[in-house]
Amino acid sequence: MLTQQKIKVAGVQSAPVAFDLPATLAKLASLTRQAASQGAELVVFPEAFVSAYPRGYSFGAVVGSRTPEGRAWFRRYHESSVAVPSPEFDQIREAAKENGVFLQVGIIEKDGGTLYCCAVLISPVGELLYKHRKVMPTGSERLVWGFGNGDGLSVVDTEIGKIGSVICWENFQPLLRAAMYAQGIQIYCAPTADGRDTWPPLIQTLAQEGRLFAISVNQFATASDYPSDYPPTQGKPADEIVTRGGSCIVGPLGEFLVAPVWDKEDILVAEIELDRIVEAKMDFDATGHYARPDIFQLSVNRAGGGPVTFSGPAASPRSIHMTRTLSLGFEYLSSAAL
Repeated sequence: MLTQQKIKVAGVQSAPVAFDLPATLAKLASLTRQAASQGAELVVFPEAFVSAYPRGYSFGAVVGSRTPEGRAWFRRYHESSVAVPSPEFDQIREAAKENGVFLQVGIIEKDGGTLYCCAVLISPVGELLYKHRKVMPTGSERLVWGFGNGDGLSVVDTEIGKIGSVICWENFQPLLRAAMYAQGIQIYCAPTADGRDTWPPLIQTLAQEGRLFAISVNQFATASDYPSDYPPTQGKPADEIVTRGGSCIVGPLGEFLVAPVWDKEDILVAEIELDRIVEAKMDFDATGHYARPDIFQLSVNRAGGGPVTFSGPAASPRSIHMTRTLSLGFEYLSSAAL
């Protein structure tokens, strides 16, 4: 695909209205408009923006025991998450379409009784280009989030470049990064919940390792962004910082185009030039001339699918009824014969 060589990108460092899906979707639409008004063609939101990163909460779980209160909070989390597709997800698609931007959003997807931490990319016409479910939730996240499959390790070729998403500590996985590099990724979205000082150096490393532009976006959240009865922040000052941010935009030689932003809400904007990627690959191409496939090889299973597979046509309600009737009749005759 013929791509533009100069693109303006934006990272939105903000917080959702945690556990409140309608309010969060309204805030997402407003922030997307603000970023688009600054000329952004790609707008990136943090991990779990729709509609909560449940920082600090155990959901009442310890080894061998769960509490009713924790289960109730999980239900609230499920209720404030978004199904794909759904009318609520259509509002995210509409935000991209109304502003004519590529929109990458960290969402908590609900699929049956399971939640997944996802990154989705929506086109300027509102089309879902990919949905990546986090393949390995970190630590206690595994209690409330399911595991994704290899089918979400996608890079899509668009008119503004080849775009993909890797979520939070997935970025520590060298093999996963290599899978993205091998697909020619140029604009690497790294939504995260890691607000430590050690996070931006990782983004610098992967940007120069993959010779790409990296946009890492974290939430900036205070206690007031969570419900008043949310256990980890209950009773804390409204302005107490829960998540510091640290969002940044990095170029293909590891240089900051926008340095990490800490302790405030902000929209980070940078102009990127895709030609710089070719220049950077003159002396290093991780999956090209610098690779040694005769020594090192990686196999990626991109098959999806759930734990249950059905084969053959589904039985009609009538056939199920007839089977039940015949079975009961056989049982009656057998008992009568005895």
